[in-house]
Amino acid sequence: MLHWNFISKKFLRPWNTGTYDELCAPAVGIIGDTMIVFGSTYTKTFTIWMSTDPKANQWKPLVDSFEIGGWDPAFFTDDDERLYMYNGSSNTYPTYGVELNRKTFQPIGTRMPMYLLQDWRYGWQRFGENMDNTFLDPFIEGSWMTKHNSKYYFQYGGPGTEMSGYADGVVVGSKPLFDGIEITPQSDPLSMKLGGFARGAGHGSTYQDNYGNYWHISTIMLSVKNNFERRLGIWPAGFDKDDVMWCNTAFGDYPHYLPTSAEHQYGGGFTNWFLLNYKKPLTVSSTLGSYAANNANDEDLKTYWSAASGDKGEWIQSDLGTVSTVNAIQINYGDQDVDSNRLGKFNNQYYQYKIYASVDGKIWKVLVDKSNNKTDVPHEYIELVKPAEARFIKLENIHMPTGKFAISGLRIFGNGHGSKPDAVKTFFVLRTEKDKRSGWIKWNPVSNAYAYNIYYGTAPGKLYNCIMVYDKNEYWFKAMDSQKAYYFTIEAINENGVSQKKEVIEVK
Repeated sequence: MLHWNFISKKFLRPWNTGTYDELCAPAVGIIGDTMIVFGSTYTKTFTIWMSTDPKANQWKPLVDSFEIGGWDPAFFTDDDERLYMYNGSSNTYPTYGVELNRKTFQPIGTRMPMYLLQDWRYGWQRFGENMDNTFLDPFIEGSWMTKHNSKYYFQYGGPGTEMSGYADGVVVGSKPLFDGIEITPQSDPLSMKLGGFARGAGHGSTYQDNYGNYWHISTIMLSVKNNFERRLGIWPAGFDKDDVMWCNTAFGDYPHYLPTSAEHQYGGGFTNWFLLNYKKPLTVSSTLGSYAANNANDEDLKTYWSAASGDKGEWIQSDLGTVSTVNAIQINYGDQDVDSNRLGKFNNQYYQYKIYASVDGKIWKVLVDKSNNKTDVPHEYIELVKPAEARFIKLENIHMPTGKFAISGLRIFGNGHGSKPDAVKTFFVLRTEKDKRSGWIKWNPVSNAYAYNIYYGTAPGKLYNCIMVYDKNEYWFKAMDSQKAYYFTIEAINENGVSQKKEVIEVK
């Protein structure tokens, strides 16, 4: 998962109508040695494509027009080689599942309902940035199926793509089609990322790597240039000893190690490199309007600094405050004044830049030289071969493919050589009788911390979900199962590490 190659392919044919883009929310399925692809549609005229060599971009039509269609589709091949399709994207109707004939790809019977959101019970399923359901009813979409220990884990996205609370839930059943059988929804989202630089973890899928480790890939909310503008995040996932499915998004937008074996465990893989420049002083070559410099290190993917031009020589410089060990740098571009036909992923556009380091702001050395880069990497991550000691980091533009030189996140990771933050002393969660889906989380501020991780779950040893909170010492939490007790703990974070976790508290 370190190196990625973008292979472009257009799949629409003259009679493939009823979509506003190429393949919206497509399904990718595996049947033996064959990959199949099918886009979202409400029509009967969409093609299912097949390939036995997708790396070589060799595709051919498998079914000219798939009669039953389906929006947000997903395929699942069971151990007995029976094939199923799931689909649905609605705030009125449930998701559906149906078995398909392996030879003809015609449905066997009719679609059966799989699951409909229960936002009256599960707070995280409520629509809106504040989970208040005041704008629209919540949407269920983005189906996926995973089988583990003879159980079927049906995953679904909700309650809305544009929200920080976009998440994937999971419902467990004994058969691949849930109609008429007893099912068990897990109370909390499988994947959710309410805080931090990258927020949202919905509409995803789960897979295993070559070592057998599970990973969950899902979409990160951006919604700046378009309501449905998103990025992709990959999070470690798996099943615990009680067959509870989990996904770990804690520090999910900080550097992690790639797995080299099957020893992938919950919480493992984190480098323990921390953000060195959160809201630290920035200086820039120029500024476009209100796109101020401090937007580049406020840990908000939606905001950005923009230079007045995209010219060579525009720059942004970050002062870490003290000399620190720098291990990695992430550059996130801001897409200011980008040509409308260049938004998206391309093979013929690229960014070029240099990164300099200094201990005193006077003598500089080149840390990274991407002057000859020809790859489109709008979220560039550079891990230094040899860590650098520096107080100042400077990013200088060489070439922009289009638009202004704009940065939504210049994120510098390493260790600040100071003390880890003190532990949180006072921590409580107030949960009222009026609506047990919601609670007010409050704690004493820690003077040498810039952020906090709040871990929660419905059992003391299963605090699989995490909220990262910057600056504040309170959080209005609206994501609970109204019918269960909850357990919480908290840790403080600074550029030198994390504090000890607070003892786990029960909230009824």
